[in-house]
Amino acid sequence: MNRRSVSRTTSFDVAVVGAGVVGAATALALAREGLRVVLVEGREPPSWDAATPDLRVYAFAPDNAALLDRLGVWSAIESARSQPYRCMRVWDAAGGGELAFDADRLGRLELGWIVENALLVDRLWKALPAAGVTILCPDRVQEFSQDDSGASVGLESGTRLRARLVVAADGAESQLRQLARIDAPTRDYGQRGLVAFVEHERPHQSTCWQRFLPTGPLAFLPFTPAAEGRHRSSIVWTLPETEAERMAALDDSAFLGELDRAFDGPLGPLLAVSRRAAFPLRRQLASTQRQGRLVLVGDAAHVVHPLAGQGVNLGLRDVAALQQALGADGGVGDPGAPARLQRWARARKSESAVAAGTFEALNAAFSNDLLAPTLLRGHLLGLAGRMSMLTRALWRRAAGL
Repeated sequence: MNRRSVSRTTSFDVAVVGAGVVGAATALALAREGLRVVLVEGREPPSWDAATPDLRVYAFAPDNAALLDRLGVWSAIESARSQPYRCMRVWDAAGGGELAFDADRLGRLELGWIVENALLVDRLWKALPAAGVTILCPDRVQEFSQDDSGASVGLESGTRLRARLVVAADGAESQLRQLARIDAPTRDYGQRGLVAFVEHERPHQSTCWQRFLPTGPLAFLPFTPAAEGRHRSSIVWTLPETEAERMAALDDSAFLGELDRAFDGPLGPLLAVSRRAAFPLRRQLASTQRQGRLVLVGDAAHVVHPLAGQGVNLGLRDVAALQQALGADGGVGDPGAPARLQRWARARKSESAVAAGTFEALNAAFSNDLLAPTLLRGHLLGLAGRMSMLTRALWRRAAGL
C-alpha cells in the first residue's frame, strides 16, 4: 500500500490513532468531508483470506451498513462475504415464551448482516489511499499534549504530528486515553465469550438464535456455507471463566456434545467445529468522550457486553455522528472547536452508558439459576414477543433507525 512520506513535524486537520474497523472508518469518513487526515497504526492488518474465516464476527446493523455505503466500501464487503439475517429468535432454557423479530413483519428485506472483522478492516484499508488519508504504519503514540489551538502527538519513529483534532480509536487499552489521564472504570463480569464456527445438519434459515442459559447466553449466528455446501453458523457462548477454559480445552467431539445439549437442537445434530477462542468480558466506560481537542470512539470510549452484538455498532455510530458534526458546514472551520464537539460527546456518552447498563441488566437477569428470575424471564420474553409495537421499537433501537 502506498504511504505518503511526512516530515519530522507535520500538520493535519485530524489525527486518528488506531486503524481497526472504527478507526479506519473514522479516517475515511472525515477525509470524505475534505479534512486532511493522518492515520497512525502499530501494525498493518493481514489481508482478508476467504479460505480462513475470522472468528470475530459482527451482527452488522442497517444504519452502519448505510454509513459504509456512503463511504463507498459496503458493496465491496457485501460482495466478498456477508450473510444477511432475516429473523432473530430469543428464548430461555427454563421455558416460557419466545421473543422473535421477523424481517417480513418489520417491512425489511433483512434485519442485518453477519460480517467478519478481518473483511471489514481489509476493505476499509483499501479505500484509505484514494481518499487522501496519510497512513503511518508501523508507528505508535508515545506522547500527547494539547493547547487551545491544537494537539501534538509524538510517535515512536520520532515523527511529531500537529492536528486540530485527535481521535483515539486505539481500543480498550487506549494509550491516548491513558496519556490524557481520562478515567475508564471497569467492571469485570467474570465471564468469557467463547467463539467458533460450527457446521450443522439443518439450514440456519438466515436466523440469529439466542438461548439464555443459567451460565450465560448462547448465540448461533448464520454464516455462509462451509466446504461442499455444509450448513454453518458462528457461535458466541458466554460462560463463567473456569467453564470457558474447560470448554476450550475439550476435544472437538466432546465440545460438540456439550454445545448440542446447551443449544437443544433447533439446527439438528452438530457435525464439526473450527478452532475456538475465548475473550474476557467486561464493561468499561470512559468518564468522558471528549477532553479538549481529543475525542474517544469505539472501544477506547466504551466496551459493553456482547449479548446484543452492539459493540462495533456503537463504535460506528460514534463515527457517523462525528462525521455529521464536523461536516455540518461543509468541512470548513476548526474541527476541534468545542462548539462542534460538546454536543457530540454528551450524546455519545449518554447512548453508550444506556447500552452498557441495559446489556448488563439483561445478562444479570438471565445468567443465573435463582428461582424468581427463572420462573419469570421466559414468560416475560414471550409477553414481549406478543406485543408487536414493543418488538418493532426494540428492533428499531438495535438497528439504529
